Amino acid sequence: MLAKLFPREQADTVYDIDLDRLWNAGIRGIITDLDNTLVGAGVALATPELHDWLARVSQQGFKLVIVSNNHHARVSSFAEPLKLPFIWRAKKPTMAAFKRALAMMELGPQQAAMVGDQLLTDVFGGNRIGLYTILVKPIAIDEEGFFTRINRRIEKKVRRMANKR
Repeated sequence: MLAKLFPREQADTVYDIDLDRLWNAGIRGIITDLDNTLVGAGVALATPELHDWLARVSQQGFKLVIVSNNHHARVSSFAEPLKLPFIWRAKKPTMAAFKRALAMMELGPQQAAMVGDQLLTDVFGGNRIGLYTILVKPIAIDEEGFFTRINRRIEKKVRRMANKR
């Protein structure tokens, strides 16, 4: 079970992910978290750098869906100006939203990557369904909500346990 909490890959930011390598490995879709993965939790709209990255993702032929545990107003106000499909109140790490995102992209789990900043929601949920998981460092932890702060404490304990093994 502990293995499901660890990503296949880690990157500092989404901009550091090797999109060519993913494409060559057969990945055709990216499921991504929103808050502290694409932008800080308190940032309303995409940054110019994120616009450029999303354009590269699209130009390379990847499909992309935002899957967030956040509420509809937050996710839609971010995703709709970008014309990106999204799933809000995803209840990650449950598998339903991941299955829905795969159906939206018309892909199987082996053809998609999950990119997120949390082990307990993004990585664990993605690993459970068989996605290629990529953990990025959170952008702005000072803007995180109550439950995310609890998750971060649990993540520290999990990492300590793994280091002892």
